[in-house]
Amino acid sequence: MSRYRLTPKATADLRSIWAYIAADNVEAADRVEEAIYDTCAFLAKAPLRGHRRKDLTKLPVRFWTVVRYPKYLTVYDPADKPLIEGHSRLSRRQRCCAGVEERALSQMHARETRP
Repeated sequence: MSRYRLTPKATADLRSIWAYIAADNVEAADRVEEAIYDTCAFLAKAPLRGHRRKDLTKLPVRFWTVVRYPKYLTVYDPADKPLIEGHSRLSRRQRCCAGVEERALSQMHARETRP
């Protein structure tokens, strides 16, 4: 069985995502949460499925969009054992990162804030 774990920040952010959606619809929040966990398990089985984003970071992390919920992006380092997962919630011109390892988050933020 392939394994993964969420960073502490990813766990906290996933709870925040769930709570935000659950304020309007608990069943929808459960579906999004389940889709994120399913994505983590899917990627843990074959970590190279994701794609690199050299325009966002020089780190060896990969990105994968959560199926059925394209506003959520999984970010992970395929070399980690067990696979360590993080998530991002995408919006128009903002990127509110949820659970991306701190070093990747810092690089991504620095790129977005350049003049």
